[in-house]
Amino acid sequence: MKRLVSLDFFRGLTIAGMIIVNDPGSWSHVYAPLLHAEWHGATPTDLVFPFFLFIVGVSITLSLSKLKSKPSSTIYIKIFKRSLIIFGLGIFLSLFPNFDFENLRVAGVLQRIALVYLGCSILYLNSNFKSQLYTGIALLVSYWVFMMLVPFDGNPAGTLEPGKNFAAWVDSFIVPGRMYQETWDPEGLFSTIPAIASGISGMLCGKMIKEDSEKITKLFFWGTILLVVGHFWDYIFPINKHIWTSSYVLYSSGLAMIILAASMWLIDEKKYTSNIKFGLVFGSNAIVAYVLHGIVWRLFQFPIMGGVGFQKFWMDTGIGLGLPAKFVSFDWAIFYTLIIYMIVYQLYKRKIFIKI
Repeated sequence: MKRLVSLDFFRGLTIAGMIIVNDPGSWSHVYAPLLHAEWHGATPTDLVFPFFLFIVGVSITLSLSKLKSKPSSTIYIKIFKRSLIIFGLGIFLSLFPNFDFENLRVAGVLQRIALVYLGCSILYLNSNFKSQLYTGIALLVSYWVFMMLVPFDGNPAGTLEPGKNFAAWVDSFIVPGRMYQETWDPEGLFSTIPAIASGISGMLCGKMIKEDSEKITKLFFWGTILLVVGHFWDYIFPINKHIWTSSYVLYSSGLAMIILAASMWLIDEKKYTSNIKFGLVFGSNAIVAYVLHGIVWRLFQFPIMGGVGFQKFWMDTGIGLGLPAKFVSFDWAIFYTLIIYMIVYQLYKRKIFIKI
């Protein structure tokens, strides 16, 4: 099967979205769609991370399918090695730039990507389509049962409050290091269980893409079905990114399927490729771009004019000119994303694709 350009494009837009929402000019001035939902519900920002995990799942199927019939120890070593590297990069970003090991946050975005990649890869190599489907369903249903039907630490079953829910309670025992929100972490270990199901949804779609002649139509169809089921499940298990609820998995995976199907129709079928380089550049070195965005920001904090960093100078200047603060903050996010783009573009232009 030839390379799926639409998937690279979708991956690139997702990484660009991650950078934009992670790097406003000021966290005090951000447009609502570029913030996570305070608790229940989902904004466009809440969709970026599960989209990437979905893409990880699709990529697993497309890259490992030829190796599945004869899995070897070499394959497993490569999977473990890649997982450790991604996890290690996440730890590095958590420590950078002060390297304060006493306050290390072990959980994180790259760490969850590593765990999902590891779990999904091993599952894919040792199971068929039906087993993967049943595993995904079992993970989502089991997570719902634990979160909604099991009492914990003196709290009634179904308590879903920030820092006071079954996942946060379990994480308080098993997650080492500092929590992102002091008493709980949105990338905690227990909520990685349904996150693996996000990856599995991508794996299932990957098989459909490889083998089904009606793949685009079916992706639209099943994406719509997942959206509907996710919305109904929301009534009894609210869509929530912070605790990665089962309804959130279905909702985000459904949207990811629809977006991927639309991208496949436009790019792979209709050959509309004249204005997709931005996505392809980011998609070709996605993890590298993400790591860079977590490092390069430090350069813009060094004091320059007036003893302040360039980022603050940007904000102060824009607001001083009478521009809305949120607009200036968003402009900075776009500017910073373009800085990372220019760096990654140099790799793309030289056909340097760093395989992590």
